[in-house]
Amino acid sequence: MTDSLAPAPLTLERMRADVADLLGEPPEAVGDDDHLMDLGLDSMRVLGLVLAWGNTGIALEFGHLAEHTTLAGWWQVVQKLQARARVDA
Repeated sequence: MTDSLAPAPLTLERMRADVADLLGEPPEAVGDDDHLMDLGLDSMRVLGLVLAWGNTGIALEFGHLAEHTTLAGWWQVVQKLQARARVDA
């Protein structure tokens, strides 16, 4: 039996869409290996993403994302945290 109130897992597509929305761009404008700060993402916006994405059930912290500058790097972090959350569940 699944818990219908459980948060949906964070996906790369959602991450891309959320970043693009903050930048006022379409999702396809944000490439996996683009330097997100060069696209205009700043630390306050990253903090907002951390808070929103943390609601998906992973223990995401600002420092996790601050160590990486690309969506691909962030996705690797999220995948590790999701795997850890599954083990801990």
